Amino acid sequence: MSQAERSASIINITFVRPAAFYINGFTNIPHAQYYYVFLCFVYIMTVVGNGFLMSVIYLVKTLHSAKYMIVFSLALTDLCGSTALIPKVLDTFLFDRRYIVYEACLSYMFFVWFFAFVQSWTLVTMAYDRFVAICFPLRYHSIVTKPAVAVMLLCVWAFSLSLFAAAVGLIDRLSFCGSLVVQSFFCDHGPVYYLSCSDTTANTDIANVFVIIIICVPLVLIALTYICVAVALSRIASGAERIKALKTCTSHIILVAIFFLPLLGTNLAVIMSSLHPNTRIINSTLTHTVPALLNPIIYSLKTEEVIKAIRKLCNNSSLRRKTSDNKMKCSGRVHNGKPQVLF
Repeated sequence: MSQAERSASIINITFVRPAAFYINGFTNIPHAQYYYVFLCFVYIMTVVGNGFLMSVIYLVKTLHSAKYMIVFSLALTDLCGSTALIPKVLDTFLFDRRYIVYEACLSYMFFVWFFAFVQSWTLVTMAYDRFVAICFPLRYHSIVTKPAVAVMLLCVWAFSLSLFAAAVGLIDRLSFCGSLVVQSFFCDHGPVYYLSCSDTTANTDIANVFVIIIICVPLVLIALTYICVAVALSRIASGAERIKALKTCTSHIILVAIFFLPLLGTNLAVIMSSLHPNTRIINSTLTHTVPALLNPIIYSLKTEEVIKAIRKLCNNSSLRRKTSDNKMKCSGRVHNGKPQVLF
């Protein structure tokens, strides 16, 4: 047998793919199940809020614009991201099913981080929309069109799909010959590949790419757009017009802060100091779940167009109810006054 064949044989013998991983979750925290009940409440409200916002955008024709295509995409991503994460977390810890099959673990990891990436870059797309609306108001409707937004969103989804498929593929080539206890609340990328006894240089590199592409690049792009917006607003003579233009950005600024600040804080804390696993788990769960809960609330309460659309839907439903009641009353009077004639 040649040297190359012997090396290949050794690699095949030492390569170990586990049947399952064990999700550790919290350690030594009494009554931790109440935290997972809280996550269950967060998930229910996330489904209701994002479902309601998507329904309003779908039903009200005045919201069938390029801007609200992006809002609809964000609501859909929030809903899918929460659905990918929270139900499995509840199943794992409330029903004590902590062992997860190897393939299911990789799928779990893929979908959680896939939707986090799409959320991040959807917020960048929203920033681009506000940048064009304020800096180039006369050309807004010719630049930010439905086809252009559709292409941007499809590119975000496609790039996210390819990036995280590559990340999961790199984990699939690793050998796991030691502990199979994942020190997290789900099959997180870092805690899983740390368990490998193979060379994980490529996995570390792609993890660094994740941080740059999900947090750093979007934040830089959003900051640049708002610098341009601030310059454009400074050129507006009227203070009232300046405030009116700025109000159209407040919802987006709040969404950016809610999404990026916890992510940035958690990653900086991990880099600069050693976070206790329980603290990291709490930070990570809230970072992954709370923005999806708050996004539809903020857009419903802070955006005048959405508030008007909700009022319009309520008025239309009440008008239809009154019309139906009047028809029933009129029908009752006719039947009581004269016998009905059948033709």
